[in-house]
Amino acid sequence: MTLADAWGRLLTIRQRPERIVSLVPSLTEALFAFGLDEEIVGVTRFCVEPRQGVAGKTKVGGTKALDVAKIKSLRPDLVVASAEENSPGDVTQLIDYGFPVFVTLVTNIESAIDLLRHLAAITGTTAAARPIIQGAKEALAFVQGAGGGREKVRVFCPIWRNPYMTCGRGTYMHDVITVCGGRNVFGERQESYPRLELAEMAALDPQVILLPNEPYRFTKRHKADFKAFAEVTAVKNGHIFLVDGKVLTWYGPRIAESLSEVKRLLGIARSPGESSERLSS
Repeated sequence: MTLADAWGRLLTIRQRPERIVSLVPSLTEALFAFGLDEEIVGVTRFCVEPRQGVAGKTKVGGTKALDVAKIKSLRPDLVVASAEENSPGDVTQLIDYGFPVFVTLVTNIESAIDLLRHLAAITGTTAAARPIIQGAKEALAFVQGAGGGREKVRVFCPIWRNPYMTCGRGTYMHDVITVCGGRNVFGERQESYPRLELAEMAALDPQVILLPNEPYRFTKRHKADFKAFAEVTAVKNGHIFLVDGKVLTWYGPRIAESLSEVKRLLGIARSPGESSERLSS
């Protein structure tokens, strides 16, 4: 079969891949979920799920600093890469060497579901992937339907600290927040990942603040950063939640569960009396 990838390249797969290198953590998890345990021969050091599955696989560097020589030594017949997560130079080297490289880019939940379908098709795992994909579709339809007519909850979700950074429109995290009934307070910024001062956040008065543990590892102590902004609704009501970053950024087999969790957290803003101390992880 032939598919166009995120770089506009046509990739032709003539037979089921038997030696796969995955350079995208959430897609590594997806490929394992599709039953490709034996076929996966290499992953990045950030590919941490499923824990037992990746433990015995060859590590080919980090997502941004790949060990191209090690990947070449694995002789892959499929390399799964990301236009956003991997270094373009490293990916280009692999393409120039002649490996079949499928470059991906996910900007919203619908594109993530389409990507899972394409991955299943090119790896010959459509039957195994079907319930995962169907579950994601149903979860997306449910949260979209449940939010009809309700006022959006204002949400601030940083991804980095010193300097503070957040997600803008055109990113998967922004779409997760939006479809779950939130309004990303920095969603109008042109940048995908804008830098900001917390005073700018305060002026936008979020009702919920989500602090993920990746890519930056926010912990309970970082809630202190917001103490100076006691007038902000999220701070005043105690709606600062520590969350698993995979819920917001991983777009593999956990999509359905992630949408449910984000919708739950945003719903707390509509329930007076609940606090981050009791409900955050």
